[in-house]
Amino acid sequence: MQVQSASPATASTRSFDNLYNHDFARIAVGVPVCRVADPAFNGAQTADLLRQAAAQGAAVAAFPELGLAAYTSDDLFHQRALLDGCEAALADLLAVTRELPTVAIVGTPLRIEHRLFNCAVVMQRGRLLAVMPKSYLPNYGEFYEARQFNAADEALSDEITLLGQRVAFGTHCVIAAVDQPLLRLHVEICEDVWTPIPPSCYGAMAGATVLVNLSASNVTIGKSGYRHQLVAQQSARCLAAYVYTSAGAGESSTDLAWDGQALIYENGTLLSEAQRFQRRSQLILADVDLERLSRERMRQTSFGDSVRHHAERLRQFRTIEFELGVDRGQPLALQRRVERFPYVPADRGRRDERCLEVFNIQVQALVQRLASSGIQKLVIGISGGLDSTHALLVAARAMDQMGLPRSQILGVTMPGFATSTRTRDQALRLMRAIGCEAREIDIRPSCEQMLKDLGHPYADGQSVYDVTFENVQAGERTSHLFRLANHTGALVLGTGDLSELALGWCTYGVGDHMSHYNVNASVPKTLIQYLVRWVAETEQLGPEGRGVLLDILATEISPELVPPSAQTDGQAPALQSTESHIGPYELQDFHLYYTLRHGYAPDKIAFLARHAWGDRTCGDWPEGEHQPRNEYALAEIKRVLRIFVQRFFRGSQFKRSCVPNGPKVGSGGSLSPRGDWRAPSDSEATVWLAALDRIPD
Repeated sequence: MQVQSASPATASTRSFDNLYNHDFARIAVGVPVCRVADPAFNGAQTADLLRQAAAQGAAVAAFPELGLAAYTSDDLFHQRALLDGCEAALADLLAVTRELPTVAIVGTPLRIEHRLFNCAVVMQRGRLLAVMPKSYLPNYGEFYEARQFNAADEALSDEITLLGQRVAFGTHCVIAAVDQPLLRLHVEICEDVWTPIPPSCYGAMAGATVLVNLSASNVTIGKSGYRHQLVAQQSARCLAAYVYTSAGAGESSTDLAWDGQALIYENGTLLSEAQRFQRRSQLILADVDLERLSRERMRQTSFGDSVRHHAERLRQFRTIEFELGVDRGQPLALQRRVERFPYVPADRGRRDERCLEVFNIQVQALVQRLASSGIQKLVIGISGGLDSTHALLVAARAMDQMGLPRSQILGVTMPGFATSTRTRDQALRLMRAIGCEAREIDIRPSCEQMLKDLGHPYADGQSVYDVTFENVQAGERTSHLFRLANHTGALVLGTGDLSELALGWCTYGVGDHMSHYNVNASVPKTLIQYLVRWVAETEQLGPEGRGVLLDILATEISPELVPPSAQTDGQAPALQSTESHIGPYELQDFHLYYTLRHGYAPDKIAFLARHAWGDRTCGDWPEGEHQPRNEYALAEIKRVLRIFVQRFFRGSQFKRSCVPNGPKVGSGGSLSPRGDWRAPSDSEATVWLAALDRIPD
């Protein structure tokens, strides 16, 4: 039951702008208006929606259970005229598919071996791929399906003749696209998913990434919400996309009502939903990320364990191959919500919930470390910037939970050669608002002594601001903090964030790389910005604290290690800018998420980044006027992504291999060598740079 595999399209014939070239597949669900016991009408309505789905680039289109007859035909299913009409309508639909790449999955009653089965018929390009009967027939409440139909396991043959073609028959089928290898389908029908172990569980373990349910499912109070829960959980449990159809307008209302609910979920996330209670036909579409599903199955080793435990049953499955044959040379834009800030929900309610959860995780972890170590005092360097601000907020809440005064926190601001009046003032105001002990240590004398000891040109009055000049300051600050912690019996609290660690933007060893414990270790910069804003907007530090937090948020991100240089054209001195060197954090955090969480290649990350960031007028932004609404052309995305690839994959891992302890806060990733990320310090970036070169300029 296989077809010859087509030759894969070469890179030169593929469009970067086509979603199928990045392992997405467009899935459609049709809810046609129907007439009870009128197969010709129902088939025509289905054909119309199928053509629409194909015109919009869909690889798969699914339609309701028993849709050619209408689910509410009841004992009319035993009438030959109706069954003949359904077979004729099926033949007409098969003819429609001859010129379409879209796989059509339609519901119809079929006479097989002198019995009647409730079936899903899978067809494409004039070929019947499989017929998959319903396994579990509801015979309770308002349902009496066992009166008309036989269950799947009552079939005697695994192959039948239908419309002159020999076709696989049974539930143990996976329909696989040879030219889109991650697109693999399994079909079940309505009640099947309501059972303790749905057939789709085995379909997923047999390799199906898209699970399709042809349902009719009448509507009662609360049933819509339960369907959402059922489909969401099945898609998450099976690490799959789950496509759910439902009958709509036209079904008999003798004793029941029908809402036409259709759903497409991907790994627990809703991608698309039909409008309920419509008097018209509907078609919904969603672009499913097949690579995401495949990688989740690779990552979650328990999925493989399940395959092993059920290997005997899974050996009964057969694979039916087909060629999708979509045009990959033409652009086909992604129709999918891609968050600009994958670590920061756009919705204010979800964002506030996320901030509270992250904050509590950090506080709980720090309290546990203090309790287990028997240490009740913290030392933390306060720069007047974002990271140290957030770490100090976490420290303050930890002291509150432990019933200790905030004066047990020793905050130290340490001005160097490039410290601005603004950040120094912000550091002092912040410590005053927190109520911690505040000290100021001028590190310039000790730095000058070290530069002199090193024979550095700066010690002779030369304006040489190299990496040694910068790291002497970073090292002096950390050295002071550790010795101060020794002196006061305290623990040094680190402040560096996940974004800096990913980009290697920290001074190794005796520098901002090191501390006794780092609460920010797995919190990216974009999320820290919103955590600080959340504390400000909820006035957890009162009006004075709100003011200083907002000032800190408005300050350009800078290491403040190199003094501003005088301009020759009379302009103001230039501030040392972090983002001008390593790229905007909003883009780099996007790149980090899809590299770390999903393991995508740079060309796919750029495809997603352009979709999310290419047009400021499209998509959702985090609520609030404070967010600058930037947009980036593909060339700029490629430039910034190259910085990320070079810094992440080559030259920075040795810093990540020995980071301090710190809590993981989200599934978006952690770079701890003891947790999510184990990598060699001397790897090459060649394959990632090659993928980067596939991005058009």
